[in-house]
Amino acid sequence: MKSDGYLLGLDIGSSSVKAALVDIHSGKAVAQAQSPEHEMEIQSPHLGWAEQDPELWWQHVVISVKKCLALVDKQKVKAIGIGYQMHGLVIVDEKFKPLRPAIIWCDSRAVEIGNKAFHDLSESYCLSHFLNSPGNFTASKLKWVQQNEPSIHKKIHKAMLPGDYIALKLTGEARTTNTGLSEGIFWDFTSDSLSNQLLNYFGFDSKLICDQVEVFSAQGKLCQGACDELGLSSETLVSYRAGDQPNNAFALGALHPGEAAANGGTSGVIYSVTDQNSFDSKSRVNIFLHVNHQRNKKRNGILLCINGTGILNSWLRKTIGGSYEKMNELASTVEIGSDGLQFIPFGNGAERILENKIAQASMHGIDFNRHSQAHLSRAAQEGIAFAFNYGAEILSEMNVKTQTIKAGHANLFLSPVFREAFVNSLNLNLELFDTNGAIGAALGAGVGAGIYSSFDEALSRLTKHLTVVPEKEKTEKYQQAYSRWKSKLNELKLI
Repeated sequence: MKSDGYLLGLDIGSSSVKAALVDIHSGKAVAQAQSPEHEMEIQSPHLGWAEQDPELWWQHVVISVKKCLALVDKQKVKAIGIGYQMHGLVIVDEKFKPLRPAIIWCDSRAVEIGNKAFHDLSESYCLSHFLNSPGNFTASKLKWVQQNEPSIHKKIHKAMLPGDYIALKLTGEARTTNTGLSEGIFWDFTSDSLSNQLLNYFGFDSKLICDQVEVFSAQGKLCQGACDELGLSSETLVSYRAGDQPNNAFALGALHPGEAAANGGTSGVIYSVTDQNSFDSKSRVNIFLHVNHQRNKKRNGILLCINGTGILNSWLRKTIGGSYEKMNELASTVEIGSDGLQFIPFGNGAERILENKIAQASMHGIDFNRHSQAHLSRAAQEGIAFAFNYGAEILSEMNVKTQTIKAGHANLFLSPVFREAFVNSLNLNLELFDTNGAIGAALGAGVGAGIYSSFDEALSRLTKHLTVVPEKEKTEKYQQAYSRWKSKLNELKLI
């Protein structure tokens, strides 16, 4: 008989911090909260830059956790799990204070540094050992600091990912995971270890890299400062951490080869699980260690990421006013194809599927006498779905095949118009579940703390909300509209 109590999950996004309190026995969320209520600001002091203050994340962790714990016995929280925005760079001094704002996932300043490393180390070496180009990931961002902010670089005690920083605030210990190192392109998939070759190439002291802990493990108990701020017991364990997309896949039960999960938050993702060290020759998708990877049981996640998805919908809502519900209602009144209006959604930094081009978003075919706010709302959602479809074509070229994609019933997938465009453009089934990253992180903490004996037990109460399947007539119309959209990408020299 399991002890009474709760598991706490955190989802550290670039838009907000979400927290979920899960009852250990039922596996269900009994409280959820987010902070701030609307999108957290991303600072962009120069074109292509994207930064956030790590202390701001912690402030919103405290607010969201206190909301979740308001009506329960805080001493019954047994373990904490962390899901977090991937690929960011947080650097701290010897007192664990951030030395500068975090350079987050959609920041593009290090693209050329990564491209040079791809050339210098050789494409064949990078793809066979890292399964990726170093691109504008964490390692390249750290090199940017070394080159451009040498006085700050000299003070670095540890370099870490956003989730590592939140775990540091909770436990007082600077640690990371093998999955996190693979996100930052610090990992050698051939040796299944930290890449000394990359460290040597960039001129990094290995002491900058945090010690590793297992994804599912007792990673540390709460330090006194975290206990005081959150009101939790010093016996509470931090027992799970993973990047937001691997964590989303875990929350949806995508753990085995051939299974795939999707997300439609600020960025859009399809995350496919494989047991192969696959890679795309043009490095348009990314491969990382999945949460359940083991040396004798390889599990990698192939991450197709489109930066300009939910952020486009958010920008449109703020620009034209109203609510997402009203935008969806208007979009539903327009025929498939948006009467010729096309939206290219790539307006949020360098796009990996476009080989790291900074494409910027654009609209095409506007007719002032025909097109309305309704057309704009539909064209935006169709453009996002078509970007997903283009990415799915890349996955198909890698022989990554799936018939069904799982997603949480949230964000873009709340829109019937988007669901229809997504399913019929990709010609795949979509299963929507009542879960999210914060709930997944809580259940992961249950596995890491040994409260649940297996993944199956932790996920046994995952509830399917809705299944959406392609419709032949609609699929044909969406494929025609997609062909026109893809032709526009060619015309714009984006592909």
